[in-house]
Amino acid sequence: MLTSDDAAAETWGVTASTGRPFTHASIAGAHFRACRQSYRELLGLAGIRTGMRVLDAGCCGGEFLPWLTALTGPGGRVSAIDLDPEHVARAGARVAGWDLPCPVDLRQGSITGLPYADDTFDAVWCSNTVELLTDDQLRVALAELRRVTRPGGLITIKDVDAACFAVRPGDPHLFADLFRAAGATPGYAQQVLRARDLYRWMREAGIGAVRQRTVLIEHFAPFTPDVRAYYAPAFAELAGQATGLGLPAADWAPLLDPGHPQNPFHHPDGYISEGNVLAIGTA
Repeated sequence: MLTSDDAAAETWGVTASTGRPFTHASIAGAHFRACRQSYRELLGLAGIRTGMRVLDAGCCGGEFLPWLTALTGPGGRVSAIDLDPEHVARAGARVAGWDLPCPVDLRQGSITGLPYADDTFDAVWCSNTVELLTDDQLRVALAELRRVTRPGGLITIKDVDAACFAVRPGDPHLFADLFRAAGATPGYAQQVLRARDLYRWMREAGIGAVRQRTVLIEHFAPFTPDVRAYYAPAFAELAGQATGLGLPAADWAPLLDPGHPQNPFHHPDGYISEGNVLAIGTA
């Protein structure tokens, strides 16, 4: 739910175990597959090199682990942690079936209390995770990421920027109106609008040499099956929440009704975009 982290478990995008929005393994995996190429390019900017010890902080189902281990090579080591025990179990099963070039240590736990010693890692990768944290939790998490990274090591955070969501055909202000309404109270909507401030949060946490870029991920009709599999239910869920907030139902009807002539998934000029912020700093 956009307005609360205490949404019912049956709401699209909420795990039964933690209640956090948009984190169920099937949904997070669908998002990863829809944006796979862009995500790989973003990871390539993180500066991870052969022989490094790397932490995947908030690993979800382990989607990034093959790429991370390929970057570190046989001389490196990758650790991964996630709050959801289901995610850790899924990632563990996948790691057991993959022929990875270096060991992977998987643990269940929170990035606000990392079970690692100071200065353990050469680099940290944290993807689509800090959007789930309140401001107070984010401060603690950044301090933890800095603590477990050796001096001079890299801390990279990739997060969704909700301000870049758009669909065509459609009102260009559609998602801006939704996030303005939903973000009026503390919760997930506020947190996914915080991504472009990451550079400031990281600096305040004592992370140095922070550089940041925002990347627009765009999808054009005809959409791939992976794009349809993620965005169709995601947009239908957001449309339902928008009307629940009192926004005009007519504006959101095309995203609720797959047969609507203005539904982007059936329109020859359909278009979808989302934003991702990549912020990189030095411990």
